[in-house]
Amino acid sequence: MDKTIQKVWFITGASKGLGLALAIQLLEQGQKVAATSRSIEDLKNAIGEENDNFLPLSVDIRNEENVSSAIEQVVARFGTVDVIVNNAGYGLAGALEELTDAESRQNFDVNVFGSLNVIRKAMPYLRKQGSGHIFNIASIGGFTGAFPGFGIYCATKFAVHGFSESLREEVKNFGVKVTVVSPGYFRTNFLSDSSLNVPSNQMQEYAEVRAVQAAHEQDINGNQPGDPKKAAAAFISVADMENPPVHLFLGEDAYEFANAKIAFVQKEMEQLAYIGKATGFE
Repeated sequence: MDKTIQKVWFITGASKGLGLALAIQLLEQGQKVAATSRSIEDLKNAIGEENDNFLPLSVDIRNEENVSSAIEQVVARFGTVDVIVNNAGYGLAGALEELTDAESRQNFDVNVFGSLNVIRKAMPYLRKQGSGHIFNIASIGGFTGAFPGFGIYCATKFAVHGFSESLREEVKNFGVKVTVVSPGYFRTNFLSDSSLNVPSNQMQEYAEVRAVQAAHEQDINGNQPGDPKKAAAAFISVADMENPPVHLFLGEDAYEFANAKIAFVQKEMEQLAYIGKATGFE
């Protein structure tokens, strides 16, 4: 292993995707990793059997007691927990009119409230030790919502951006760092049936949404430009920084989407500054 600092990592949703790539790379470097999934068998099949450095945990992040027990087990095994990676989540494609209340709330339960459960249960340990780093994995779809058919998913990831920025201000005096990660398209199974849900009642009127959905499932899936191993290396590098960024964009496509959003917003602000700024009391 190189000069990477030894830490104890807690990674949710680690049986696939970026969480899996990160867990494998950390273990290869001799780091200590506690990894969660709904199925402990999925973890063992993907990563390997439990050993001195690897603690697989079956956790439903929607359940506060599950999460609390998991973090207690990590501290009992390794003596501490240093880096929290809120990676668990899934995609949801569908027009806002198509998606039911239950389908939308379920996406928020996992992508937003699940991460909040982890943060809520991890913070007492991080505060007490006066150190730690929380990575909240959002998406470039949490910075720009210009993806028809992904409104609810984008909304969950916009929420991750929002609470991460606030969390950073709340915990900086405790020595805890916060980074919100916005990946572009990485070649994982995120666009497969196991990670991308679709509406139970699809409406034929939304032809553009169906086209975008099909493109993601058939054309983009398996052809994403991002390398998960390089994303994992980026996580590890940022975790070793003395002053890590609040925002971490991953992938050239993420940079292109983000720059386009920033330019678009700036243009609209400038165009309507004469209206927007003229709203104060005289």
